[in-house]
Amino acid sequence: MTAELDRLHRKPERGGDRAVLDALLDEVMVGTLSTVVDGLPWSVPMLFARDGDRIVLHGSTGAGALRHVAEGASVTFTVFALEGIVVADSLFDHSANYRSAVVRGTLEPVRDDAASALNVLSDKLIPGRVTEVRGHTRKEVAATTTLVLPILDGQWIAKARSGPPGAPEDASAWTGVVPVRTVYDPPITATGDTPPESVRRLARG
Repeated sequence: MTAELDRLHRKPERGGDRAVLDALLDEVMVGTLSTVVDGLPWSVPMLFARDGDRIVLHGSTGAGALRHVAEGASVTFTVFALEGIVVADSLFDHSANYRSAVVRGTLEPVRDDAASALNVLSDKLIPGRVTEVRGHTRKEVAATTTLVLPILDGQWIAKARSGPPGAPEDASAWTGVVPVRTVYDPPITATGDTPPESVRRLARG
């Protein structure tokens, strides 16, 4: 990786450490996997989970682009959390509070215990659900491409902004922050009578 990709060029003071990266990866549900396929850019949003020093991804074995990255193509994986709209006294100075990260590298297929890696992903989406349902069948595991992206030093950048806008030109003008957050609504039943505990706990937030 070149030095140009290893550091922030604009507002380097917003750079975050590994703790910022891990917290963001543990909280955000969807990231964007990007690479180049046949000379053209390719990006797709994907559910993911952090498992220690690696990011777990999965998809259908029939997905051609996933086969491409599984064979060693360079990728980036980006995540973003919007946490506030920063309202200044001029449009030029409006901003946002956020956390973001880019992890670079090559994906590695999981061959030793793909079912456990898929459980890590499932447990991130609905904590505790893994213990409430049957395990993965061999057919299901075989139909799924399970990949991991190692989180290696020098191959990721985290960035964050927080706080109010800068001092306004007009001291009487209203400035401030409109916080943004993700919430879960009550579950909508499709079958059965009562949602399982994992779903009720998720809905309680």
